[in-house]
Amino acid sequence: MELIRGAHNLRPRHRGSVVTIGNFDGVHLGHQAVLGQLAEKGAELGLPTVAVTFEPLPREYFMGERSPARLQRFRDKLLAMRRFSVNRLLCLNFNPALAGMSAQDFIRELLVERLGVRHLVVGDDFRFGKGRAGNFETLREAGRVHGFDVAHMHTFHIDGARVSSTRIRGALAEGRMDEAEKLLGRPYRINGRVAHGDKKGHLLGFPTANLRLGPCPMAVRGVFAVEVFGLPGEPVQGVANAGTRPTVGGVQNRLEVHLFDVDADLYGKHLHVDLLHRLRDEKRFASLDELRAQITRDADHARAFFQVRPDDARSPD
Repeated sequence: MELIRGAHNLRPRHRGSVVTIGNFDGVHLGHQAVLGQLAEKGAELGLPTVAVTFEPLPREYFMGERSPARLQRFRDKLLAMRRFSVNRLLCLNFNPALAGMSAQDFIRELLVERLGVRHLVVGDDFRFGKGRAGNFETLREAGRVHGFDVAHMHTFHIDGARVSSTRIRGALAEGRMDEAEKLLGRPYRINGRVAHGDKKGHLLGFPTANLRLGPCPMAVRGVFAVEVFGLPGEPVQGVANAGTRPTVGGVQNRLEVHLFDVDADLYGKHLHVDLLHRLRDEKRFASLDELRAQITRDADHARAFFQVRPDDARSPD
């Protein structure tokens, strides 16, 4: 998959394509249905497929710190979308110029002139342009003028309710990991490179692989039973804390993973961590001794979870 950062990096060879547009936060089953239809149409027409997304997300631009947590960082989205036959991912900088662009200018300048769109696939609730003035009917009328087809995907439902990033965030916030997995079509995953920490895990007798997650709000917090991919013998089971580590005065978001029965130098390795079951909320303890005792219980509870989990419930992708 080719990553194109900004419309200014589109070249004449990028013209003539089948396109979809969205935030794709989580790349959940609803998104996957859109990407599947995109791939089918691209194969039918013999054209490359292009997914257009935004960085930052529009809601982050408008809401700032009040914006809901992302399900994925951009790199995680990129890794997830590579699984769905997307030839090109065009990431647009959502800045004042783009926020103020009219729906008609967006269609003309980006879709028609730069991408040469031949077929467009959008969700049935898609809105775009300044003031969210553009919708499916706007696109369909533009398609008649400029010579491209427009198709919309009906809302994707599971258990009688719409699959959405908002619904998944709610499930994650309440620790309903099975529900989140059902809506995502896979376990909730965090990817990252192992960085040096402050060695507190070694002092406590539970060495950890530390994945720094950046300043953005996290969609999950707490202690989880996890499976880790990217190591020999994968998946490797373990227990992880997602949060800021309040007992040791932490302020940065981290995922700290203690791997069961692993003694290896993991620094610099890129790991894929599936959060399968939430054991408890993150909390502050009065002393390191109390924290050590709780981590021991957490590890025991995680091992017990894996003892009753079906052997085929794994996500190798």
